[in-house]
Amino acid sequence: MSPEYRLFHSPGACSLAPHIVLEELGIAYEPVRVVIAEGANRKPEYLGINPRGRVPALGIKDEQGERVLTESVAIAVYLARRHPSPSLLPEDPEQFVRALEWMNWLATTMHQAGVRTVFRPERFTTSTDKAAIEGIAEAGRAAIRIGYADIEERLAGKAWAMGDAFTAVDAFLLVHYRWGNRCGVDMRKDYPTYAALMDRVRARPAVARAVAHEAIQID
Repeated sequence: MSPEYRLFHSPGACSLAPHIVLEELGIAYEPVRVVIAEGANRKPEYLGINPRGRVPALGIKDEQGERVLTESVAIAVYLARRHPSPSLLPEDPEQFVRALEWMNWLATTMHQAGVRTVFRPERFTTSTDKAAIEGIAEAGRAAIRIGYADIEERLAGKAWAMGDAFTAVDAFLLVHYRWGNRCGVDMRKDYPTYAALMDRVRARPAVARAVAHEAIQID
């Protein structure tokens, strides 16, 4: 049987990347909104799907039965490998792991140790002192700027993150470009090469569909 998918996502969260991957692959799936801002990820019905209370989660139903896969990088790699046409990850072994290097760095250093400290600094301290909490956020802003400068340099002279073709890496980069704007960084002014790539990404019909479905702003 053809696999059936349900993508549990929150608008503008890291789940946007696998949302784009699904649209790019052109395979049938059911998008299920789990709005983090409304606390939907902490409700019993969603915790029954992903006990960690995080998005994304991918419900899979096929000849092997029903199961759930979590973590955005894992979901993107699974989908790109199970549905290899169109190719969204390189076939060459070294280029494949270079794509993983990109996505893992974005999902860990840039997301968990960077953007989250700006959006939710209170979660990184037991202190209730406002100055201490703001200090964490400021350190986070400094850290992500270092990361964005790294991205800007790595993208120089490239049509896409991995070279000549769009890949899942570009979808993850769009998530972080949007987050940079939300963190108060002028992404278009400060990182023009990155912004130009994101314009190419956003011009893709599949990406435009995912962004429109989530009803979010990028810039």
